[in-house]
Amino acid sequence: MTEIFRAGIQSISKGQWEGAAALGLGPNQTMFLVILPQAMRVIIPPTGNQFISMLKDSSLVSVVGVWEIMYLARTLGQTEFRHIEMLITAAFIYWMLSICLEFMQSRIEEHFGRSQNRG
Repeated sequence: MTEIFRAGIQSISKGQWEGAAALGLGPNQTMFLVILPQAMRVIIPPTGNQFISMLKDSSLVSVVGVWEIMYLARTLGQTEFRHIEMLITAAFIYWMLSICLEFMQSRIEEHFGRSQNRG
């Protein structure tokens, strides 16, 4: 995540930093008022992808013994002898969570991408 933010901040041209300094903005004002709003357009897509990837990879955590969706599906499937139904339900839950996260990510990308559409 740190690399994503670093790359997003470095993607902003040096002229933006110089322009903010020419206007008399301090380092904190430059970062929060000039650089970060522009960098968010670059930062949001890979950050959203990381969250979606973590959601999908969370089923691997069940090996460690953490109670999560796949673990519950397996244990309930064993107790009621409905393995396929429980695993399909878990897959559906993961799918719905992924769709929700992707929708939120697209809305955030759209919000921060509006400045590019103005011309």
